Amino acid sequence: MNHTSTAALAVMLAALCANAGLAQDVCATGKTITAGSLTVATGNPAYFPWVIDNDPSSGKGFEAAVAYEIATRMGFAAEKVIWTATSFDQAIQPGAKEFDLNLQQYSISAERDQTVDFSAPYYTAAPAVVVRQPVVDAGATATASSLKGLKWGAAAGTTALALIDALIGPESEVMLYDDTADVTEAMKANQIDATLVDLPTALYLAAAVLDDGVVLGQFPSDATGGLDQFGAVFADGNPLRDCVNEAISAMVSDGTLAKIETEWLEGATGVPMIQ
Repeated sequence: MNHTSTAALAVMLAALCANAGLAQDVCATGKTITAGSLTVATGNPAYFPWVIDNDPSSGKGFEAAVAYEIATRMGFAAEKVIWTATSFDQAIQPGAKEFDLNLQQYSISAERDQTVDFSAPYYTAAPAVVVRQPVVDAGATATASSLKGLKWGAAAGTTALALIDALIGPESEVMLYDDTADVTEAMKANQIDATLVDLPTALYLAAAVLDDGVVLGQFPSDATGGLDQFGAVFADGNPLRDCVNEAISAMVSDGTLAKIETEWLEGATGVPMIQ
């Protein structure tokens, strides 16, 4: 190859790279609530292992890391990511949003899809049972028959109530609370015996929130006949969703999403299956 051909090839490659970068930027251009920035919402507090030390801007924790990777693939530098907080229920109410996307362990469901839009799934969760040690001492075991007799609580607006009914069918009515923090306080006050959350959250609650917490057991992620999958939440009809889906698809294809899951969620093992 002569010098002229080499120079021409270099120019062509530079143009292709420039066009690729432009395409990445154009996908999200004009689609965010703040021009040039991406506003991402999470919970307050945001729990380990989804966010470390309640500081999503650190990029530490599974959902924080996923958010920054999505942002990068859409052309937003880390300093252009703006974090905000919402309650769980607030974010899935109909109407305009004060965020571009919200990562807060939202299970994708047909009912919620009537008021908000979801991204492609970024995590498949296994439901797990959290109790306190006195409940275990009183005879609770990782069996469906044992779980039926417990007093259950759940965060309103989550899929936990439907899962408790479907997987366990408790003998007494499930008590509902505003959020997971209130559920754990109810456990401390002996108002309820158990709750059902995703496995990583269960491990955190048992280790860091409840002084005597125990992850009694887990169900298979497809125990209800369908996978419980988490997706980012958008205002209904938000065109940014397509850009985020492209980013998630690429993260799945090149193994990046699996690496992030390994880094932040690999510790979620060793819990027995409920028989």
